[in-house]
Amino acid sequence: MKKIIKNLIALTLLGLINPLFAEVKLSSATDIIGAWRVDAEAAKYDGEKRALHVTWEFKPGGILKTASKDKRTGDFGVDLSYSIEDGMIKKQSVPGRQKFESCAVIRKDATSMDIKCTYLYFFLSRI
Repeated sequence: MKKIIKNLIALTLLGLINPLFAEVKLSSATDIIGAWRVDAEAAKYDGEKRALHVTWEFKPGGILKTASKDKRTGDFGVDLSYSIEDGMIKKQSVPGRQKFESCAVIRKDATSMDIKCTYLYFFLSRI
């Protein structure tokens, strides 16, 4: 009987914790097309966030336009390739190279999206 109770408690806790990190499967690029402000990045989903001044614009045809503003370097922008594969965003990680990283969408609604890429979580707001 004690084992059953322990298992029920464990399943209940998993049921409460797992939705926090559940992935949203994208059906196509139309789910993300448009401009997004990258508000912050973090090494852990619930960890300390570092504010960013970056925009990503997902364009039809697999182009991700990135732009950033930095006090030291000024404005910077680059076009990267992206696609939707297996419900995830697969984006070019280095301009000019065919190196890609897969980013899982952790949470998405009409105005915001949280994604987990290879090393960082990104917190985006639709512009």
